[in-house]
Amino acid sequence: MKAPDFDYSKPRTLDEVFSLLAEYGDEARLLAGGQTLMATLNMRLSEPALLIDITGIDALRGIAVQDGALRIGALATHTQIETSALVAQHAPLLAMAAPHIAHRAIRNLGTLGGSIAYADPAAEWPTCALALDAVIVCAGAGGARRIPAAEFFLDLYTTALQPGELVLACEFPLAAPGARFHFDELARRHGDYAIAGLALAGRVEQGLMRQARIALMGISSTPVRARRTEALLEGRALDASAAGEAASLLAEELDGPLAPVADLTNSSATKRHLATVLLRRALTSFIAA
Repeated sequence: MKAPDFDYSKPRTLDEVFSLLAEYGDEARLLAGGQTLMATLNMRLSEPALLIDITGIDALRGIAVQDGALRIGALATHTQIETSALVAQHAPLLAMAAPHIAHRAIRNLGTLGGSIAYADPAAEWPTCALALDAVIVCAGAGGARRIPAAEFFLDLYTTALQPGELVLACEFPLAAPGARFHFDELARRHGDYAIAGLALAGRVEQGLMRQARIALMGISSTPVRARRTEALLEGRALDASAAGEAASLLAEELDGPLAPVADLTNSSATKRHLATVLLRRALTSFIAA
């Protein structure tokens, strides 16, 4: 199958993009890396009247420390994030997650903004954004907005973006002294979408866990935080006992409103078990550090 017919435009400014989005509405689609969009076009899951190529807009590029945060432009590719010295220094969780994203050819083209806006619940960047309390910077003709990641992902492939808006950048808090991070996921094959994944961020002070943030992917219709398990870990000494209790509580937490959504090959119980395995691994890595 091949893509349907559509018109194509490559604007040079954001104002031009906003104008086209206002004119075409739901009949327009934004093209950044195209790693998701092109597949949906070829399968006729998306049939836009206009494709708006935003790759010529320099304002959407770049990785920089700005106003006390690490700002990564929407057009930054997965590979650029993976290899960035600034990312490795200030947001190590992103550097840990990047190699799990698909394969090199896709990482060379796919973009942060595309992943965030598409909001796949089994994708790495939305999960990391949630774990790091990132802020999603978006804009439309009416101006810019800054939306906390915890408020951005609303449902399956659904975000807080309003009609006519696009993602400009993501802002990640700079890693503080004593901060530790861990990212891992389980998939049938490397490069496949994760059956389950986990991002852990926190601080360790005198052997005690502080501000643990556990974000899970591949579990629900959005990435989710395991807030009861986070609360259990607050102020706890990091040892095997704490890791075991946290894994047990996570299993309980994922047996209620956060119960994993089964997919074609994995049951809810399987995903729940894998999430506890990933948490044990993450906490063990913190203990060994």
